Amino acid sequence: MSILYAGFLYFPEDKSSYIPAALEFLAVLILCLLVFMVVKRVSKKEALKTKALEEYVLSKQHNKEDK
Repeated sequence: MSILYAGFLYFPEDKSSYIPAALEFLAVLILCLLVFMVVKRVSKKEALKTKALEEYVLSKQHNKEDK
C-alpha cells in the first residue's frame, strides 16, 4: 500500500522551490477572502431589500383589512 503513495511524496532538497507554491497559496487565499467579503456585502444588501419589500407587502395587506 505504501508503494502507491510513493509518487505523491516529493520533498526537494532545495527548499526555495516551496516559495512559488507559498506565494500562489497566499494569492488564492487573499482572493477567496475578497470574494467572501463581496458576497457577504451583497447578501446583506439583498436582505435589506427583501425586508423592505416584505414590510411594504404586509402594510398593503394590513391597509386592505382595515377598509
